[in-house]
Formats: sequence, structure tokens, C-alpha cells
Amino acid sequence: MSTLARRQRRSADIWPGFVDALTSLIMVMIFVLLIFAIGQFALSDTLAGKNQALDALNARVAELARNLSLSESDKRALDQRVAELSASLGSSQSERERLGSELAAATDQARLLGNDIAALQELKRQLEAEAARLSSQLDSTQSDLVKQTELGNAATAQVELLNRQLSALREQLARVEGALGIANKDIAAKDARIADLGTQLNLALANRVGELERYRSEFFGRLREALGARSDVQVVGDRFVLPTDILFDSGSAELTPSAMQGLESLAATVREVSAEIPSSIDWVLRVDGHTDKRAIHTERFPSNWELSSARALAIVKYLVVQGIPAHRLSANGFGQFQPIDNGDSPAALARNRRIELQLTNR
Repeated sequence: MSTLARRQRRSADIWPGFVDALTSLIMVMIFVLLIFAIGQFALSDTLAGKNQALDALNARVAELARNLSLSESDKRALDQRVAELSASLGSSQSERERLGSELAAATDQARLLGNDIAALQELKRQLEAEAARLSSQLDSTQSDLVKQTELGNAATAQVELLNRQLSALREQLARVEGALGIANKDIAAKDARIADLGTQLNLALANRVGELERYRSEFFGRLREALGARSDVQVVGDRFVLPTDILFDSGSAELTPSAMQGLESLAATVREVSAEIPSSIDWVLRVDGHTDKRAIHTERFPSNWELSSARALAIVKYLVVQGIPAHRLSANGFGQFQPIDNGDSPAALARNRRIELQLTNR
């Protein structure tokens, strides 16, 4: 046999083995790709179902939140569960994208097999190892899906619990509304009674004020007679106004001798009028001290507040000595902050330096 014939025969003997090896490799590739396709289909179908379940759960949770006004603690727990489901779904989607990327890489490797026959066996071993790893990952993914299903069941149980709580709250609300209706009726009756009592009280106060007004007019008339016809003594509204210049020296809270004589007449008048006022009228004689706007700053009187208060208190103490009950007297100091004349002339300043007497209800 010639050399050429022997070479052709040897070449013919090698070719079937090469074809078998290539066929085996291609079958392995097809098997691996089939596993990938099946896994991807199953994963996609599972994820799609999970998305629908998650959407339904989200819609149910939103409806419950609107109707039930979930308590903050329950709402936070449910939001956390939804977030966990969303995070798990995102992880599954990332795994799917990674598997798709690995599948594309495997496809590229299959196209390169035709250019490197010597690496067929090594590539086969690598693909088998890759298939085993992907199968393990698929098992892990399925385990995660089982866990997500369990979470979905827990969420369903939570929804059922919330429904029961809603029913209980509705029953409690109905009882509260019934009790509230009864309470509103009682309140309406009490309001009517209070309004009637208020009307009666206002009428009684108006009568008391009217009675006191009559005694106040009589008091002012007798007081004017006791102090003599002085042009600087005035009745302004419901107040009897006395200039402090006839009672005190400048910057002093000590009553002058002439002022004491006038206050004796005032005390006598108060005693006479108070004897005529019925005991049912709770009256008080207010003594209000006022100064002009010129500031004072001494050790005894740091400001006009202290000076006006001290003058009013001096008059009250003197009236108590003259027999007027202390509980019928009130001393108040207003300083320069309630002027009756805003001018700067000596006459305006003199008008603002005053003592006001007011017979009023306590």
C-alpha cells in the first residue's frame, strides 16, 4: 500500500472520533442552554406571579390604610414587610439579570469552540462545573422564593387580623356614638339651664349696679359738700378726682395737716353712706394714685410707681384709723401711665397729679 493511501486511511480513522467528540460537546452545550432556558422561564414565571401577588398586597394594604386609619405601629410594621418583599424581589431581578449575563457569556464561549479544538475537553469540564454552580444558585433562588411565599402568607394573616380589628372598632364606634348622643342631649339641657342662670345673674348684677349707682351719686354729693366748693375737685364719670397738691407735698407720701382734716370729712361721709348701703351689695372704695410724667428717683421712691402707690396707701391707712373697715378699701398705684392731660404745661402736669376715689363693686 502506498504512503498516500496509508495517510488517507489514517485521516479517515481520526475524523469519526473528532465528529463524536464535537457532537458530544454540542449536546452538552445544548443541555446546558436548555437548563438555562428552563430555569429562566421558571424564574420569570415565579417572579411574575410574585409581582402580581405583591401588587395585590400593596393595593389591599393601601385600601386598609385608607379605611382603617391604621395605627402608626401597625402601619410601620406592614410597611417594613412590604419593603422587605420589594427588596427580595429586587434581589431576584438582579439574580435574573446576572444569570442572563452569564448565559450570554456561555454563548460567546460556544462560538469560540470551533476555533480551538484542542481546548474542547477543558471547556467541557468548565461548562459542567458552571452548570453545577448555576443549578446550586437556582436551588438557592427557589429557596428564597419559598421564603417570600411564607412572608406573603404572614402578610395575609396580618390583613385578616386587621379586618377583625376593624370590625371590633366599628362596633366600639357605634357604642360611642350612642353614648355621645345621650351626652349631647344632657349637654344641651345643661347649656339651656346655664343660659337661663346667666340671664338671671345678669339681671341681678344689673339691679345691684343700679342700686350702687344710686349710692355712688349720693356719696359724691355728700363728699363734695364735705370738701367744700373747690374748682379743682371734680367728678369724672364714676370717679371723684382730687388733686394730690391739696393732700401731699411735692415728692412726698405724707399727708399734710389740712389733708387729714379733709379726709376726716371723707371718712364721715363714707360711714354715713355705707350705713345706708344694703348688706347684699359687696362694695369697695378704690383709692387710685397717679403722678405726672416727671421722673422721681429717691431712696424711698425709685420711680413714680412707688410714689403713687405710697400716696394711695397713706389715704387708705388714714381712713382705716377713722373707722372705715379695711376690707372695704383698696389702694392702687398707676404712676404716670394713665394721664388725663397729655400736655407739658404746669397746669397739665398738675391735673395728672391726682387721687381718684371710686365706689364700686368688689
